[in-house]
Amino acid sequence: MTALTLSTAAAPGLRADAIVIGVAKGAQGPVVAPGAEAVDKAYDGKLAGVLETLGASGAEGELTKLPAPAGFKAPLVVAVGLGAEPDKDEDAGYDAEALRKAAGVAARALTGSKKAAFALPVDGPGAIGAIGEGILLGAYSFDTYKGDAQDAKSAKGKNGKAPLAEAALLGGKPRDAAHKGAVARAIAVGEELNRARDLINMPPNDLDPAAFAGIAQAAAKEHGIKVQVLDEKALAKGGYGGILGVGGGSAATPRLVKLSYKHPKAAKHLAFVGKGITYDSGGISLKPAGHNETMKCDMSGAAAVFAAVVAAARLGLEVNVTGWLALAENMPSGSAVRPGDVLRMYSGKTVEVLNTDAEGRLVLADALWAASQENPDAIVDVATLTGAMMLALGSRTFGVMANDDAFRSAVYEAAEEVGEPAWPMPLPEHLRKGMESQVADIANMGERWGGGLVAGLFLREFVGEGIPWAHLDIAGPAFNEGGPFGYTPKGGTGSAVRTLVRLAELTAEGDLG
Repeated sequence: MTALTLSTAAAPGLRADAIVIGVAKGAQGPVVAPGAEAVDKAYDGKLAGVLETLGASGAEGELTKLPAPAGFKAPLVVAVGLGAEPDKDEDAGYDAEALRKAAGVAARALTGSKKAAFALPVDGPGAIGAIGEGILLGAYSFDTYKGDAQDAKSAKGKNGKAPLAEAALLGGKPRDAAHKGAVARAIAVGEELNRARDLINMPPNDLDPAAFAGIAQAAAKEHGIKVQVLDEKALAKGGYGGILGVGGGSAATPRLVKLSYKHPKAAKHLAFVGKGITYDSGGISLKPAGHNETMKCDMSGAAAVFAAVVAAARLGLEVNVTGWLALAENMPSGSAVRPGDVLRMYSGKTVEVLNTDAEGRLVLADALWAASQENPDAIVDVATLTGAMMLALGSRTFGVMANDDAFRSAVYEAAEEVGEPAWPMPLPEHLRKGMESQVADIANMGERWGGGLVAGLFLREFVGEGIPWAHLDIAGPAFNEGGPFGYTPKGGTGSAVRTLVRLAELTAEGDLG
């Protein structure tokens, strides 16, 4: 993991492999952003013109490398685009997400470097935190399975190079409590989000439900979190028919993991519930070729919940947070649940299974009801639940549904605040009729159109009365099959981790609902 430090050193005299500066897109061409004054001065105030000559415009994600000027101890200047220049008339600073993305682009480009100094615009602890997060997330790589496991080089990043080892944040004040706090928060959130990415990227032969539960137990012990794991025997005794039904076709037996972080001064209690299908073949309703190669990512919701609970503990937030990881592997076999089977859920309701590939809602239903029994102040579930949500919102935006309009708005606003694209979605009552069953209380499928909303309506049936609840369908942004962008890598992204952490912070501060 890249080390973050605060530094008041001047850029020219700093020993580093590179100096990272920001460049914005101005009305008349590229504009050198605040923080890079010393660098611009060394170019006789003509750095913007030099960058324009090299083809730079300041557009978001753009990166330009050029030799450092004479007298600099760093040999390289890396100019990274920040997007449109803020409106000077409104005295607006640079958007936190723009800083986060720029830092991520630069950190990824500096793979193999030992140290880089980031001279991006800093106008307070918010900017410090955003830049720090961007660096840690952008420097991420997953190379556990490349090369000889006994060879130290196997831990290196792309092209055999290790990720950026150290990043000094210029303009930060090492003795300022707010600045130090911003760095500490960035480290806790960044490290736990990257842990979620590691879990998502792990192959399913190494990360089955029992292995995931073991990882959660180890982290819980390290960070003072209480953990309870229900294995297949305990699940059967407790009547968790949804989790058992989905996991019944696999030799890797299911688990329900409960992680409980408690703060002695907490006045509120949040419950997070995550879908943890460690591999989804579709079961008897087998997925066609081309649709199952990345289904190791179907536990991204559980990974996000796990990371958020640990981050809350590391930050010492004054809120009680309980995480529920509903873990199963969905496989076809003689013992697998069949289309037409009826499952009795933990809530006592019966569900007719019309499609075994609509399994995520079944495991979530049991976990949602279990979470409801503790009567938390709110419940948020996270799941790679439906392809329909990807059709609606694309691959970078998750949908937010809820049983309370105000709570849905609060969750959406929290997501937007931390830079996770989201969109509020409705739960139309007329779609509930499509899930009526002749043989059970409800079916696990309804109308084809609006499938993501149908899934949300199904989940709502298993939330305790009077408890505010939100459902995040992260099917699109959870796994990036394209090239990296901003601070987002190819593969597992850790989507929703930052939203959950922010919800916990807002609850601790008394600002959520």
